[in-house]
Amino acid sequence: MKRNAVFVEVSAARPYDPAVIALCAEQLAGLQEPRRGGAADGPLGLRTDISYLVARADAEPVGCAGLQALEPGVAEIKSMYVRPAHRGQGISRLLLVAVERLARERGESTLRLETGDLQPESLGLYQSTGYVRVPHFRPYAGGILSLCFEKHL
Repeated sequence: MKRNAVFVEVSAARPYDPAVIALCAEQLAGLQEPRRGGAADGPLGLRTDISYLVARADAEPVGCAGLQALEPGVAEIKSMYVRPAHRGQGISRLLLVAVERLARERGESTLRLETGDLQPESLGLYQSTGYVRVPHFRPYAGGILSLCFEKHL
């Protein structure tokens, strides 16, 4: 897909792909910022129980998303992140569509996610694409800055 004369492609990536590791580390560092909030549950790159997608703009890794099975028919979106210089170009939406497609291909019927209450861009994206607030699910129970969402596919 072309965005602002830049070709953006979303494709699968291995957990140990340097792009996945770098993007997950950047996302985690951003969550550590006091103004962003959210649950930081440690570096996610290299976790083989998460399937990753990487968005590349003209071959440069600019964003990622992960999918982790929680229970039969239910999976969680993890590590949804786009580098600041590439935000506002629809890349998060492309990643979300791709991770939902992956979930459907794997037979998942429900997707869950967690985001911070200080992340208005994320909240807008998820709510505009059919995700609804749900009570905290594990491991986010008791998280005062966490908001949990769910969508039935």
